[in-house]
Amino acid sequence: MSIVLVGGHDRMHSEYERTCKQLGHKIKIFTQMKARFSKAIGCPDVLVIFTNTVSHKMVKAASIEAKRRNIPIVRCHTSSKCALENTIKNIQNTKAV
Repeated sequence: MSIVLVGGHDRMHSEYERTCKQLGHKIKIFTQMKARFSKAIGCPDVLVIFTNTVSHKMVKAASIEAKRRNIPIVRCHTSSKCALENTIKNIQNTKAV
């Protein structure tokens, strides 16, 4: 499964990558808004937004792009490694059912 993570802390970038790799998924992480952000999102299986560490402008851009491309959005208030791990496991359980 390919995942795009929007938000989070810069210093946790490698931890987010390691967690996804251990669970067998590919991840693209955007902790800050870049030029052409909506184009860089691509077409992942799911978009995860850490709502407490991201700007409203970035959430709006990601949401618009996700709706345009029919990408499911999962919002998580905290931006910890455990929160990402639990979110991914919940997504896996939902898709398995």
